[in-house]
Amino acid sequence: MTKKKSLKDAYSLKTPEDSINLYKTWASTYDDDFAQQNDYRSPIEIAKYFEKYSNDENTPILDVGAGTGLIGECLNLDSKEIDAIDISPEMLKIATTKNCYSKIIEADLSKGLSINDNHYGAIVSAGTFTYGHVGPNVLDELIRVTRPGGLFVFTVHSKLFNKAGFDKKLLEIKKSISEPIFHKVDAYGNNPDIDHGSDQVIITVFRKR
Repeated sequence: MTKKKSLKDAYSLKTPEDSINLYKTWASTYDDDFAQQNDYRSPIEIAKYFEKYSNDENTPILDVGAGTGLIGECLNLDSKEIDAIDISPEMLKIATTKNCYSKIIEADLSKGLSINDNHYGAIVSAGTFTYGHVGPNVLDELIRVTRPGGLFVFTVHSKLFNKAGFDKKLLEIKKSISEPIFHKVDAYGNNPDIDHGSDQVIITVFRKR
């Protein structure tokens, strides 16, 4: 019998290969085992703040680290407006079944993306800038593929914001972006997990200049 995956598994990742291997076996039950069981709030919060800050020109949207399509479901937009990108083909297969996305892109975010400059009108992401997933240097490539005026709304795990260098990266790219706005929110709702149930994320919002 396969051991049920948990928050501990998600937080133990170290490399892109770890992510591929974990989500290969977790994809089919991820929405139940992770999102529902832990009352995962980040996708809902991203959708809320995207609605708050976006305008009609912020399309198409790229959902970075889309996984099973939780943000796509929460945004509830026309699928022509949003693409999904993730390293896990198994997670993307689940996202495809939700009919939220126009395009599904399997890619390693730590490498260059086969996407034209200035293509997207917005970038959204939940749960990608966290333990063992993706670091701040990916922002350079995401800025490249986003049009001037494009909106960024993404979560960074609060304990990693400074530790992983997101604060320094935002200073490094400050000439390329508007002054960031930050909202600290709970990553999970009614979650009894002793180690991570009270974790928070920093929703980071800015526009490409």
